[in-house]
Amino acid sequence: MAELAASHVYVPVSRGIPFLSGNLLATLGCKKWTSTRTVLLLRHVCQSAIANDTSLFEQKQAKDKYNALNSFSNFPRSRCTFATNTGIRRKDNNSTSLKLYSGFHRGDVNKLKREYLYSRRHFNTASMVEACPKAVQPFLRLIRFDKPIGTWLLYLPCTWSIGLAASPGILPDLQLLALFGLGALVMRGAGCTINDMWDVDFDKKVTRTISRPLAAGSVTFFQSLVFLGAQLSIGLGILLSLNTYSIVLGASSLCLVITYPYMKRITYWPQAFLGLTFNWGALLGYSAVQGSCDWSVCLPLYLAGINWTLIYDTIYAHQDKTDDVFIGVKSTALLFGDQTKPWLTGFSALMLSNLAMVGINSGQTWPYYVGLGCVAAHLSWQIKTVDLSNSADCLSKFKSSKWLGLLLFAGIVGGTVLKESSNSENEEMKA
Repeated sequence: MAELAASHVYVPVSRGIPFLSGNLLATLGCKKWTSTRTVLLLRHVCQSAIANDTSLFEQKQAKDKYNALNSFSNFPRSRCTFATNTGIRRKDNNSTSLKLYSGFHRGDVNKLKREYLYSRRHFNTASMVEACPKAVQPFLRLIRFDKPIGTWLLYLPCTWSIGLAASPGILPDLQLLALFGLGALVMRGAGCTINDMWDVDFDKKVTRTISRPLAAGSVTFFQSLVFLGAQLSIGLGILLSLNTYSIVLGASSLCLVITYPYMKRITYWPQAFLGLTFNWGALLGYSAVQGSCDWSVCLPLYLAGINWTLIYDTIYAHQDKTDDVFIGVKSTALLFGDQTKPWLTGFSALMLSNLAMVGINSGQTWPYYVGLGCVAAHLSWQIKTVDLSNSADCLSKFKSSKWLGLLLFAGIVGGTVLKESSNSENEEMKA
């Protein structure tokens, strides 16, 4: 650890070290002082602080990380402040400073502490995976159980159609919402398993995906195949609890689930095929309630969902565009390039126009259109502020799509609940 600490120390030797001169050196009993001795002294003095910092990233358990952070943050504030991009800045009485480059800054420390506190105070899927037995964890990571955003994006179109199919003045069927939630979790997991089985060779070459269980070797191909069979069996059991029309409609989506991972090899529009797959619930949810699809409502809702997927998944694809070029994988991010934002704006316009058609054809009331306005505002913010050259920002904007879907669902529920009173008022006026 001493060598590691020393390797992160920067000392401007050529300009001298003012605060290590004069009375201070005399106090140390050093009559002859050289630059080399200055560096050695600084390494010794600062070794513990830098070593403690570095160890934060070597701890595997969150508790150890938090304890190390506490010991770091408990340094006397009068003798230690933090610079935004220079690590630790220690000051003496003469306000002269010595910069020590330890590799991180206050923002990193605070971020790590917030993540730890969040994991301790809030229930989340990542902490559930960590709490499971080691033998189970690779399978949970295979279905992305620790990354639930995909399940949300598959589930939300189902909630829209269930809400639209509800009787006027009535809330959506909670039991059906819960059933579709379970189905979304299972089928999203099955889709991830199929995707990883298709892309195992590609995943080994991409930084973001190299740690996936199949690529890392923590799960074998045969184990994945058996696990996929179990997931599809559970999905079939859920599907068989619905009406006949919905069973046939749901089963017909399986070909999309299986073939989607191959599309990135042959077309620059795999996001469009993902939209066809992920928004099937916009049809299935309505038929589960009504027994069949009202295509004047379901078709524009389905098209709106496809355009929504093109928006969020194109943003997501910008994370991997460099690796995609290297390994020969296609995406709309590569196709659109610098013109991505105008394309996203066009998809947004198509999404909003289709949602407006849904509202008109289903006789929605004012809360629906308020929700539609919130959706438009969210899309505008998302496209305007996303930094397509910043992978972290792309991921953040991608995850924010969940809130767009929830805003629309809230508008649908509110608009459907108020339908009854609106219809009764119209009948009274006609009378």
